[in-house]
Amino acid sequence: MKNLDKKADLESMRYKYHDVSKVEKSKILDELCDLFGYNRKYLLQFFNCLTRKKYIARGSKRKYDSKQLLRPLQNIWLATDQMCSKKLKVAIPQWLPFYDTVYNKPLSDNIKQQLLQISPATIDRLLKPHKAKYKKHGLVGTRPGYLLKNQIPIKTDHWDVTTPGFMEADTVAHCGNSIAGDYVWSITLTDICTCWTEIRATWNKGSTGVMEQIKNIENSLPFPILGFDCDNGSEFLNWHLIHYFTQEKQVQFTRSRPYRKNDNAHVEQKNWTHVRNLFGYDRFDNLLLVDLMNDLYSNEWSLYQNHFIPTLKLLEKEKINSKYRRKYEQPKTPYQRIIESSSIDIAIKERLEQIHEQLNPFLLKKTIEKKLQQIFNYVTTNKKPHAKI
Repeated sequence: MKNLDKKADLESMRYKYHDVSKVEKSKILDELCDLFGYNRKYLLQFFNCLTRKKYIARGSKRKYDSKQLLRPLQNIWLATDQMCSKKLKVAIPQWLPFYDTVYNKPLSDNIKQQLLQISPATIDRLLKPHKAKYKKHGLVGTRPGYLLKNQIPIKTDHWDVTTPGFMEADTVAHCGNSIAGDYVWSITLTDICTCWTEIRATWNKGSTGVMEQIKNIENSLPFPILGFDCDNGSEFLNWHLIHYFTQEKQVQFTRSRPYRKNDNAHVEQKNWTHVRNLFGYDRFDNLLLVDLMNDLYSNEWSLYQNHFIPTLKLLEKEKINSKYRRKYEQPKTPYQRIIESSSIDIAIKERLEQIHEQLNPFLLKKTIEKKLQQIFNYVTTNKKPHAKI
């Protein structure tokens, strides 16, 4: 039988199908399956579409106005450097009070309420068409320090990470495509307990310059350094730094295992989020850039990252067969962890609260962009340093 005849017979049987009993309906379906070879499920869908007025989507109704919600959500997401949805969910309540002061179109109370209630899954769904993925790789400038390797023990025990002050340290080379010659290095120190991170720039990675910037970082921390863990680079494994921490400060000085990058996983992560995402992989071979970078690192960038950018901390990791199951605590900013810590003096907390009340994250972001533009003007023009090294 031709397909046209089959379709005509089905159309004629459609009206008859709805006027008979359940037993007769079953007989009709059996006959059509035997005669024409149709699938029984297909026939049921074909006959029932007569009474179906329209398709009804399953699940609960959408309670968010995507068109009005997308613009402010995207602005906050971009201002936070394309933060992941779980951290962005926590960051929105901190950024939202300053939104109207920066953008000309004030948000309605309904949109603000929706932004505060939005889930990480909905954030991913709304931002999916706008997300851009960047993947870059750079050169490694770490050179082993052989002379003092036996003087510094490898960290085999676990620090008391519930107390602020146990730091991991690392360096980042702004060398571009070649590690030859002179260029700027960034020194990153991050606290394991609170995730408070400070960065400074230095010309090359000589022991004197690294020592000077570490002291500068120490003076700006809201807590004393209790432990210092670094990699096996010669910028850290030198007599100046060993004497300063072990003799003068009585600080536990340890190093990671050679070629085990995950031993310093906390600071390695900050090298990407706090340094590479900010300056990229360009070559900074101008001495004038050191002061400009330190001005940004010690002021706006430190306030922006430590006061308004939440971080995730791993609570536990369990291996099930060949996979790991990880549980994370609620994302918090380093500032929030400092305020909640019982080990920090009340006077320091009050001083941080006063600083926090005067900050606007959107204005901090604009200032960061202006200073970045000034820095990259020196990079693109490739000016030579006037001072002699």
